Amino acid sequence: MTDTLSAAQARRIALAAQGFTRARPASVSRRHVDRVMERLGVLQIDSVNVFARSHYLPLFSRLGAYEPALLDRVFLARTTHYVEYLAHEATFIPIEDWPLWRFRMDDFRRRWAGEDSWLSANARTVQWVQDELRTRGPLRPADLRADAPRERGTWWDWDEVKLALEHLWRTGDVAVSGRRGFERTYALAEQVIPDAILSREIPRAEAIHELMRRAARSSGVATQSDLADYYRIKDRATVARSIADLVDAGELQPVHVRGWERGGRPIPAWRHRDAVLPRRIEAAALLTPFDPVVWFRDRALRTFDLDYRIEIYVPAEKRRFGYYSLPVLVGDRIVARVDLKAERATSTLQVQSAWWEPQARPEDAERIAEELVLAAAWQGLEHISVSGWGDATAAIHDALRGRAYASVQRHLHARERAS
Repeated sequence: MTDTLSAAQARRIALAAQGFTRARPASVSRRHVDRVMERLGVLQIDSVNVFARSHYLPLFSRLGAYEPALLDRVFLARTTHYVEYLAHEATFIPIEDWPLWRFRMDDFRRRWAGEDSWLSANARTVQWVQDELRTRGPLRPADLRADAPRERGTWWDWDEVKLALEHLWRTGDVAVSGRRGFERTYALAEQVIPDAILSREIPRAEAIHELMRRAARSSGVATQSDLADYYRIKDRATVARSIADLVDAGELQPVHVRGWERGGRPIPAWRHRDAVLPRRIEAAALLTPFDPVVWFRDRALRTFDLDYRIEIYVPAEKRRFGYYSLPVLVGDRIVARVDLKAERATSTLQVQSAWWEPQARPEDAERIAEELVLAAAWQGLEHISVSGWGDATAAIHDALRGRAYASVQRHLHARERAS
């Protein structure tokens, strides 16, 4: 029997699975960070820092104004708990999950095994990089660049050394052992991954089955394309078999979501057996473009009526919403998108544009203003400015007027007392 869900019920299930029914803690600890990671499974990394780098935002969205140095200690310092790999794009993953990605590492290795591949053509560079890491331990790319052999020819060229590190990381021969600022430190995998984890072998089909199980738990309710995209699994046949096996095991239940259709026909969907349907969602949050709630464009459009595309690479004069606009969640709706910039020189959070989404309501401006005040304080900014670009700017400006400065100061002082 296939149950039927309304679109609103599906949204609430999805948001509950992503942790948006939990109240934000008064003080954020490592335990809270680990709990978010248990729900998300991965934390996507991005270098754009116009407001805050993307990997800092999912924790802020769910936990509130935590100390960013906590994330640095948990993920960026050399750690035995998390490591980086291409588990969606570049992401932080639990270090014990390394064997789950052996099939992807092997795929890269097979793809680059031919005599005409980059790895074959640059075998000397690759061998030299591995020897340096084996002898000297974890190194930054700059350390290798400084000591690269100055022989004639181009085999030691910096671009090739960097490419060698990236290729070796993708094949699992090298791991990222930490970051200094945003610069990676690389090491041989055996220097980072514990032997008991590194030696584990998980067959491809078993690994994909486990990843689909996790994607279903993190999604709450999802289509096959939603589940496949969560970990960017391209093997449709294996994904379909995994879903069928999870249904047989009782972990997934077929559902029909009203409005989830293609060509007038329902799109098959499944609900995880542990998924909760809350009566309401009370949360409000700024979302990074790389938050699992919105990172798959098809799902964002189907679930939240959010037609979302990042405009970083769009020429400025052709941008519709702004350079790096962030979707804004209020309750179970995506109600707006705001393009934010942290202007450090003037200690100002700049709202460079703000636009309403179809599901917005007039009262949403107050919740957005509250999140902007919290975001400014989180980034240590004393002021908020709102431009006139976008149909939501006037309402947000009015909601902020007369109270934003005092509110930001109150949050800043509270954080200083807490630290």
